[in-house]
Amino acid sequence: MSTINSQDDEDAFKILIATDIHLGYLEKDPVRGNDTFVTFNEILDHAQKNEVDFILLGGDLFHDNKPSRKTVHSCLESLRKYCMGDRPVQFEILSDQAVNFHYSKFPWVNYQDRNLNIAIPIFSIHGNHDDPTGADALCALDILSCAGLLNHFGRSTSVEKIDISPILLRKGRTKIALYGLGAIPDERLYRMFVNKQVTMLRPKEDEDSWFNLFVIHQNRSKHGATNYIPEQFLDDFIHLVVWGHEHECKIAPSQNEQQCFFVSQPGSSVVTSLSPGEAVKKHIGLLHVKGKTMKMQKIALETVRTFYMEDVVLADHQDLFNPDNPKVTQAIQAFCMEKVESMLDNAERERLGNPRQPEKPLIRLRVDYAGGFEPFSVHRFSQKYMDRVANPKDIIYFFRHREQKEKNDNDLNFGKLVSRPASDGMTLRVEDLVKQYFQTAEKKVQLSLLTERGMGEAVQEFVDKEEKDAIEELVKFQLEKTQRFLKERRTDAEEEKIDEEVRKFRESRKKNTEEEDEEVREAMTRARALRSEDAVLIAASSDEELMDTGMKGTGDSDDGLPATSSRGRGSARGRGRGARGQNSTARGSSRRGRGSTSQESATSSRTYKPVSVPAKNMSIMDAFRSLKPDPSLNSSKSYSEDIIDDSDLEDISIVPSFKVNQRLSTTSSLSKRRSESQTSRGVDFESDEDEFDPFKSTATSRRTK
Repeated sequence: MSTINSQDDEDAFKILIATDIHLGYLEKDPVRGNDTFVTFNEILDHAQKNEVDFILLGGDLFHDNKPSRKTVHSCLESLRKYCMGDRPVQFEILSDQAVNFHYSKFPWVNYQDRNLNIAIPIFSIHGNHDDPTGADALCALDILSCAGLLNHFGRSTSVEKIDISPILLRKGRTKIALYGLGAIPDERLYRMFVNKQVTMLRPKEDEDSWFNLFVIHQNRSKHGATNYIPEQFLDDFIHLVVWGHEHECKIAPSQNEQQCFFVSQPGSSVVTSLSPGEAVKKHIGLLHVKGKTMKMQKIALETVRTFYMEDVVLADHQDLFNPDNPKVTQAIQAFCMEKVESMLDNAERERLGNPRQPEKPLIRLRVDYAGGFEPFSVHRFSQKYMDRVANPKDIIYFFRHREQKEKNDNDLNFGKLVSRPASDGMTLRVEDLVKQYFQTAEKKVQLSLLTERGMGEAVQEFVDKEEKDAIEELVKFQLEKTQRFLKERRTDAEEEKIDEEVRKFRESRKKNTEEEDEEVREAMTRARALRSEDAVLIAASSDEELMDTGMKGTGDSDDGLPATSSRGRGSARGRGRGARGQNSTARGSSRRGRGSTSQESATSSRTYKPVSVPAKNMSIMDAFRSLKPDPSLNSSKSYSEDIIDDSDLEDISIVPSFKVNQRLSTTSSLSKRRSESQTSRGVDFESDEDEFDPFKSTATSRRTK
């Protein structure tokens, strides 16, 4: 790596580099709540004092996918304070900005907007914490981009092919091709690299005259067979890779001997896990680029809370501790207190040299008590340091190395699934745990219809992104697809043949990973659309209820309806019983249940898209049985119909009278008297008791209102 003699040369770029700021981490903690905001202000202050050309962020600016109002407000306050001003921007953009920012409503860099006055532009990719989600695929960075305070780039939504188009920058005679790729699930991106589906586009003119800078946010260390991105996957024409997501600070560029490019890993600017990698001193980088030469200047962050960590193995101190001694626990506790006091003294000496650092340090003592020792009360131990450390509840961490046992294939070794807690540096992914659980589970509880990969992705969406309908929509989607496959194959309604066809179909889906990714993506899209539709239906239902309340006046809630008294009261009771035990988000609104009243249809001119009621769990065999015609039915059976509004014609179905009577026979005498008055109109309020036929269409699977 070459050095640059003149840092203030008009041909040299000065770029401030930082990653994984995690704004909003532990924002509700009374001691550590403001740590991320204070350090972010320090980073921006360094950029302003060094008069950098722009700031490059490597993802995870926010810790949460949906940051709080306090976090967003503090971020906007800092960006407006440090990044806006009259200082002119000295570089220009040569590439087509409509391509670089094609997903933005304002597809151009913010400092070229005539309505804004930007002194320090910020270019950032998204990380795995603040990635785009929801029906519109938006993230917190898109809010900052729309406000003109940040330039969000490196976004790719395709699961089939990724074309990374660079932002071409020029300052004097120095030209930089800035490539970026936001966070993508590691296994998917690994497979796309292997299949040659990732392409880094190069400038058509003088492609060898550009300094190629690539920023990425993925696993760098190997967490599994395909759960990381090897450096060898990246193109060799790159000069410098800025690697985000890894929190250990290795900001000094290291050369990859095979690809010949340099890799800089700035690490996080805040301690988010009490692991050895986080105990390394935190830095940001000031990158100087002139021509094709570069220089990385390390800048130590002074406002980061100090973190000291130490390991103790009790078995290594046999001269101090004897497991047979009845007072050995008190001796261990006194020994741990000495260790903690020593770390506190070191933290105090470091803080006195820099008053900008927070007063209370982070302390972590990991104690291996293997060898017959017993742990003492961590809660009682922590009480002594409540006013001296920032993490009193988890100062001490007891663990014990398990002894190696003979391998038994019949036993489940859950120690392999969780060898150490995630807080100590091991990244545990939800989809990996789901996959490992089903692979090691007994045969009777293994998946026979769904795939482990699809279920893992759905569980991850449910946990990380709060998609409440993710698992349900995936199950429904894959169930419908399997049923269509069986119907096309015209499989006989025999359990053995059905199971064999389902097994073959499941194996073929597992092999076709691209199709499975498409299934999961479509199921998640349906879940997000369902959530958005639920919100619209709830709002519409609330407006109609308010309107009805205003028309009724005083008196009993069942009286005063614009219909006959008996019909109005019966309908109101039916709706009350149909809504019991259900919330609005699960059912959408009172209109979506089968207990909807005809009065509601008459008083509203709106029409809503019908949403299918979630089906009960049923096997494929039960679904085939439900298709077989009942011999007790014939064309002479009488059917009861209901006169409904034209706006609900798409929901029409016919209810056999004998089935209504059969259901009435199982209810109590009180419910029987109430339901008999509805039988003549074909109204069914006990819809939750009815069987669901998944082979029927959405419209025909519901009963007549």
